[in-house]
Amino acid sequence: MQNLLRFFVSFAAVFVAASAIRAQVRDLGDVPIMIDAKTIAVTVTAATPELEQLANVAFNAHGRFRRVSSGGAFDIRFSAAGANQVQVQVKKAGAVVASQTITGSSQRNALFRAADFAVERTSGLKGFFGSKLAFIVETGGKMEVHTGDLFFGEVRQITRDNSQALKPRWSPDGTKLLYTSFFKNGFPDIYQINLSSLQRTTFVTFQGTNSSARFSPSGQQVAMVLSGEGNPEIYISNAQGRQVSRRTRTSSVEASPCFSPDGSQLVFTSDAAGGPQLYVMPASGGQPRRLATNISGYCAEPDWSRGNPNLIAFTIRIGRGYQIAVHDLSRSSTRVVSKAPSDGIEPVWLADGRHLVYTQRSPNARRLYILDTETGRTTAISAANVRVSDPSVHGP
Repeated sequence: MQNLLRFFVSFAAVFVAASAIRAQVRDLGDVPIMIDAKTIAVTVTAATPELEQLANVAFNAHGRFRRVSSGGAFDIRFSAAGANQVQVQVKKAGAVVASQTITGSSQRNALFRAADFAVERTSGLKGFFGSKLAFIVETGGKMEVHTGDLFFGEVRQITRDNSQALKPRWSPDGTKLLYTSFFKNGFPDIYQINLSSLQRTTFVTFQGTNSSARFSPSGQQVAMVLSGEGNPEIYISNAQGRQVSRRTRTSSVEASPCFSPDGSQLVFTSDAAGGPQLYVMPASGGQPRRLATNISGYCAEPDWSRGNPNLIAFTIRIGRGYQIAVHDLSRSSTRVVSKAPSDGIEPVWLADGRHLVYTQRSPNARRLYILDTETGRTTAISAANVRVSDPSVHGP
């Protein structure tokens, strides 16, 4: 029964399980696909080896920058300014063009936030190094929610359900997570957990499947998939899981709802056309329209970029494998942005609208990567020996 119910939790799980598993592919680690001719050459230094290592980790993951030992367009210098403070100074041609002392929740966090300040002052792009991640770690067949920073520091186990947890999603203020778990009775219900107290409350529990809960950008609404009325459909509730209202009425299976950055629309997956495709509809209700991606017979797991509202990332099937694609609403065009040596699934945007985090999956591994969607360059952020999946990003 549990396996049957999990059919409705994610289109990706359904169709991937139905596909033949490809032969194991050797993990290639960081894979630069091409060189961006528009990179900014920067020299990155710090007053201590610890800060310099963190700064280099961050800038190595950003496709807009190219680190050089000297002669860069900018010199970026970090130094400790207190227990949880880092000072960053940006020079151009020897002259200081920006300087700031940044406070964080720890010195590590302050460094990443200071690096974001440097990114914004040198490129005009919004920084993402200070982001927080929620994700699933699988150990011994059990799947638990964890959080950490973008580079897998300060990792913290959030749930201890001794069961299977899925799809953690941040509240906009970063204080809570929604997730689906089978822990109580073997059926998928939606739970909310307070990240300060780790107090868990039942958010939604109806007959059938309760899954894929996701906050609106304002935090005042939550979209989710419920099958209590017979068919997996999209529903909307308030922030407390009450005033639940149905949005779709079809004979097909709906999954993975995601709000637009302004909260006025929803993108989701439906197999109304015979296979999973993307659809968009008003969040207040109305007729869904199919998004003409014209790239694959399998399009699922959409994520709408906050950094660039024209972009929606999603998972596609190519042959027997899976990769990440991006649809540009302003151009009505779609392109494949990943070249994972194994499956690429579960994309979530970072704040700049250029980079995203996704899961690389092979028969024996699950690992998270940062992907530069403009160049295809990837950077591994989780360890190769830990099965990690279902990323969700908050901030900075």
